[in-house]
Amino acid sequence: MTAKKTVLITGVSRGLGRAMVDEFIDQGWTVAGCCRSAAAVKELTQQYPAPHLFVQVDVADDSAVGSFCANVVERLGAPDLVLNNAAVINGNAPLWEVPVREFGDVIDINIKGTYSVIRHVTPAMLNRGTGVIVNFSSGWGRSTSPEVAPYCASKYAIEGLSKAMSQETGGRVAVVALNPGIIDTEMLRRCFGDGAGSYDDAKAWAKRAVPYLMKLGVRDNGKSLTAP
Repeated sequence: MTAKKTVLITGVSRGLGRAMVDEFIDQGWTVAGCCRSAAAVKELTQQYPAPHLFVQVDVADDSAVGSFCANVVERLGAPDLVLNNAAVINGNAPLWEVPVREFGDVIDINIKGTYSVIRHVTPAMLNRGTGVIVNFSSGWGRSTSPEVAPYCASKYAIEGLSKAMSQETGGRVAVVALNPGIIDTEMLRRCFGDGAGSYDDAKAWAKRAVPYLMKLGVRDNGKSLTAP
């Protein structure tokens, strides 16, 4: 019997992260997920008990990320797939009007949080010699719009970080930057308002995207991809 595959997903309390949890479990995968919401962790743990693992973690806290990743590797082994999905966006404003703390949160979560997960989980994946790390980028990591400069900067960073890391792993662990597309989520509504409702919701997106993510492999190393 083929062993179940494991996916580590950050930002599982809502939006794409929450929708991916449901879809990966429906596809027979074991999910290890983290988010900042204690209530979401409790709900997910009740709905999906062990071997699935859900932990309250702020990805901006490197120590907490380290403990979470060590727990995942100890209980489930090195993940087959890592989805660095957790992210925040600044409120619409010209760059010079964005509060210092808000700019810092975008950098700490979107860039440093991704780095922390990579830092703590990659060695186990390299030791095994297989696996895929998907760093969630954005259309705003490949183009720009006004009033979201901090978010654009963070996602451009994810593109560069992913490409450089892919050269470092040589494909033993494949590294991909993924633009998920435009989806009706709470984050998008911060920018688009009710106009976000003209796009698919997270559940519809996950139905298409999860099978696509499951098929990523060494041939995709270093690519900047866009989900279907």
